[in-house]
Amino acid sequence: MNSTQIEQRLLAAFPDAKVKATDMTGGGDHWQVSITSGAFKGLSLVEQHQAVYKALGDWMRREIHALALNTAVD
Repeated sequence: MNSTQIEQRLLAAFPDAKVKATDMTGGGDHWQVSITSGAFKGLSLVEQHQAVYKALGDWMRREIHALALNTAVD
């Protein structure tokens, strides 16, 4: 897994987003993701994070061991 794959999956779910994924350890399973999207408007921080987890789907259960998220409304 690499940053481009994560960014592309999130852009597919949030087409207007600005996304930056950073591998925190170099092992491909600990990620820092910053995402800004208009889709987060009206959502609580927890709901924003849940939307990102949903977009990442099965990667959250398999490939991604740790995910540090920064979400914001654009």
